[in-house]
Amino acid sequence: MFRPFTAALALVLMTAPMASAAPSTNPADMPAGSYVVDKSHSSLIARVKHVGLSAYTVRFTGFDATYSYDPKSPAASKVEATIQASSLDTADAKADAKFAEAFLDAKANPTIRFVSTSITPGAGNTGTMTGDLTFRGVTKPVTLDVTYDGYTSGITGQRSGFSARGAIKRSDFGSTFLLNPPLAMVSDEVELILEVEFVKQ
Repeated sequence: MFRPFTAALALVLMTAPMASAAPSTNPADMPAGSYVVDKSHSSLIARVKHVGLSAYTVRFTGFDATYSYDPKSPAASKVEATIQASSLDTADAKADAKFAEAFLDAKANPTIRFVSTSITPGAGNTGTMTGDLTFRGVTKPVTLDVTYDGYTSGITGQRSGFSARGAIKRSDFGSTFLLNPPLAMVSDEVELILEVEFVKQ
């Protein structure tokens, strides 16, 4: 009784436009429009040095991001992102709420926000993006090194991907927990690592 269904499914999969095997890394191939982050295929990671030894890694699980794009004017693209400070994930449930409050002041400032102010294309598919980061109620400019990983279209939709790296000093935003002697255990510099996919709306 499952044969008709199986045959129909196979026919749909065979005739549906499949995603490109190799995404195009030419920004001109990405259609104009608005894109929204695919949270199930994206990660926002922060790393700090712990007692000068390990790169202690946390991940944020609650976030949203959008960007608008026009291939005729890529530098005019606009990126906006919000992160829920309480969504900090250390892989230790007992530590998550404590660290979100101690480092991020999550109750008083539940949302971390980034709004791009300029995008500068670089060599190949790289560039930089500068924007205003609001964290613990303080807003400071931050610059990220961005790699455009490509665009593809198929059964998973019109989809683009980016990798970004950057760093901030948490003390610039008033985060000093475990920063100063005699309990200087966590570095001031925070490494930011973003791997994100977006889907065209």
